[in-house]
Amino acid sequence: MNRGNDLQAFVERISSIYDADQDFSIISARKIIKEINEFLYTTYDGIGMVKALGNEYQFLSEFHRYWNDNYAEILNAKICDEKCALVADALYDIYRRSGGEAFSGVYDTYGLSDEEVCRVRMLTANQDFRGSRDFKDLVEVFKSDNSIFDLKFINEEPELFLKSIDVGSLSQNDKRIPYAKAISKMLIELGVSPYELIEYYDRDIYALRNALIAYSGAGYGNKKADMFVRDMVVLGVWDNVRNFEMIDVASDINTIKVALRTGILSTEIPLVSSFLDIFCNQYAHIDEMTARAWRRVWEIFVDKYPGTNIVSPCLFDYFVYNVVGRQFCKENLFIFRGEECGHTFSWHSSRNKVCQVCYKQHGVRKAANITKRLFACEHADGKLAMCKTDFYEREMCSPNVEECPFKNICNSTGSVRLQPPKSISILGKTGWTDAYANKGEGGGGLMA
Repeated sequence: MNRGNDLQAFVERISSIYDADQDFSIISARKIIKEINEFLYTTYDGIGMVKALGNEYQFLSEFHRYWNDNYAEILNAKICDEKCALVADALYDIYRRSGGEAFSGVYDTYGLSDEEVCRVRMLTANQDFRGSRDFKDLVEVFKSDNSIFDLKFINEEPELFLKSIDVGSLSQNDKRIPYAKAISKMLIELGVSPYELIEYYDRDIYALRNALIAYSGAGYGNKKADMFVRDMVVLGVWDNVRNFEMIDVASDINTIKVALRTGILSTEIPLVSSFLDIFCNQYAHIDEMTARAWRRVWEIFVDKYPGTNIVSPCLFDYFVYNVVGRQFCKENLFIFRGEECGHTFSWHSSRNKVCQVCYKQHGVRKAANITKRLFACEHADGKLAMCKTDFYEREMCSPNVEECPFKNICNSTGSVRLQPPKSISILGKTGWTDAYANKGEGGGGLMA
């Protein structure tokens, strides 16, 4: 670990300013703010270079250089076998209650053939829709005009393709267009359709996954590649595949936050802001460690509970990501107080404006306001929120699950409120490489 140089020199400069002015005048504040800005966010000739995304870039600052060399040791991320065993037990209870169905849900294919499902999914999975497009929407586009998903068309008219699937107006088109062009180019070069890709890689799902990640500019990182190949196997589009057990839980903010809150993954300090995580060192590291942590949970699961059909860690993905991460592990319980009556009560919707106590007892509508927002696991009335989740309403478990299966595990760690990392793009109009500021010149920084 680089224990001197950058950080130590910065601390010494700040200390000398403070020591020279015990009254801490505005002049001292001015000097300290200048030092902080220069240390965190200014660069200069000769500062050095960092490798990222297959290229070399100048360090943004002395802090960037220090963080790049020392982030892993500072964070000290560790996997806890004891917590992994507890999570494995909780997952088995869900498996037993649901007959395995809780781990088999992906999405409806709406009558498309295997070949069509594979084509639509593969050519769009590399695009980040941010909730604006689900598979049903894409199926409707395909059924209205399947030529939109022609490889040659996408390669030659990527902007029109994006517009046709209604993502052309979303942000980061500087990435979306190359992604569409590259993935179609890959398939054209190999001379196969998306469905035939599994045969090209001799039905080795892990080799195919790695090829997607390795193809430059295709937009398939670990998460998107893992999710795509998992879906193709779970939906039965590709069968008799090899090395499916090598596919991890797709690491994202939901699977990361569940890993941190259950304690299967821990760090020495709470995760730093994305503003400090220059070039996403922390994000990539925690992403990798999260995948390892969920793999360890799977290893313990299959060792303790042989005979289940959880043949790959990625089969936990849907439940951990969609059910726990998106539905359970959020502020979905609201504490209200009546404006006039003073009644305090819990409710499942933030849209409520009425005192439910007055309404239930007397049939009158009196105003009420939210006083606190909680996770369901933080309050005795958590069932109110749990009952309104898709998982609960679809009765995927019998008997019904009335609390998060990880509730006791998270509460025992005291980590219920830990947050996942966020990422700022390295490239692009709002990325780090457009944020450089030279020492002594002022300005610079990220733009909205």
